[in-house]
Amino acid sequence: MATIYVTNRAGNKHDIEGKSGATVMEILRDNDMDVEAICGGCCSCATCHIFIDGDWAAKLPDLSEDEQELVSEAESYKAGNSRLSCQITMTDDLDGLSLTVAPEE
Repeated sequence: MATIYVTNRAGNKHDIEGKSGATVMEILRDNDMDVEAICGGCCSCATCHIFIDGDWAAKLPDLSEDEQELVSEAESYKAGNSRLSCQITMTDDLDGLSLTVAPEE
């Protein structure tokens, strides 16, 4: 299992274990990290919006057109850092991933 370093909406930091093959959204949701995930991971609601910290953004797969459209419409959008956690599959290569849960909209 890989470790994800999460800052929740209250600014509290947590180290959580992520099972390879699960989406980051599933891991955050299952660990009560302020991710609603209303659409269940279908890339249609942006309630799993996160900010990828530091250099991690460059290590992730590119955003799809649908993901880019959803995050860019969010009030808290940060170019280069905004992602939908449902679109990131956890792998051992992401051990140490650092992220912040975006504000609720």
